[in-house]
Amino acid sequence: MPLEMMALKAAAIGARLAAGLVFTPFFGSLAIPMRIKALLVLLLTWLLYPLVRVPLQSVSPFVAMQLVLSEAALGLVTGLCLQFVFEAVQVAGQLAGFQLSFTLVNVIDPQTNVDTPVLANLHQLCVLLLYLQLNVHHWTLRALQASFDRVPPGSVTIRLQQVKALLSAAAAMWSVGLQLAAPLLLATVILDFTIGFISKAAPQSPALFLSIPMKIITGYVVLALALGLWPAFFEKQFAHALGWSWKVLECAK
Repeated sequence: MPLEMMALKAAAIGARLAAGLVFTPFFGSLAIPMRIKALLVLLLTWLLYPLVRVPLQSVSPFVAMQLVLSEAALGLVTGLCLQFVFEAVQVAGQLAGFQLSFTLVNVIDPQTNVDTPVLANLHQLCVLLLYLQLNVHHWTLRALQASFDRVPPGSVTIRLQQVKALLSAAAAMWSVGLQLAAPLLLATVILDFTIGFISKAAPQSPALFLSIPMKIITGYVVLALALGLWPAFFEKQFAHALGWSWKVLECAK
């Protein structure tokens, strides 16, 4: 194989891996130094190089640029499908924080370096632990490896079906966030109605002054009870996210 083709093959593999890991949870975290990420991409490229075929016979600057950009775009879209699960968790945490009057309590999210509501940050850290405990990061690396067999470098085509699949995955993010926040929202809404009735029936009672601490306690109790259901729930959601990633790959053939 000519030296140019060998370099192009390595660049195509590295572009898909690097772009995929940018948006992949845990691997794309800002807490991991860039040098470690670069070494991981180089190691994975070296391991996958003998197993990947590139169906190209000639090399030109335009073909090389098109190949690398298409591989990077496919990797980004594939990693983004998994990131949608964590975005749904953040939506649920923001809704829960609003109900528990924590909208002004923000901390720096170590994953993104963004000022985030404290409950949203707590939700994301819990789900990140589940992500690692369920070995989803292993699934992710296996999916990236399998993507080269399903869609070899040089055969990627950008179609409208990919955009539709990505938008469908993004729409599912809101549904998952509402499902996750539903028990806490329901409990706090019922508590709000109860406090409202009590304050109307007995205006002299300090019901409104007790509403905020009661909502916080109720929210924590509901959240603690719901945590037991999170492993099974998120195992399904991560499987769905990987399914969406595979659907995007199918549309790219």
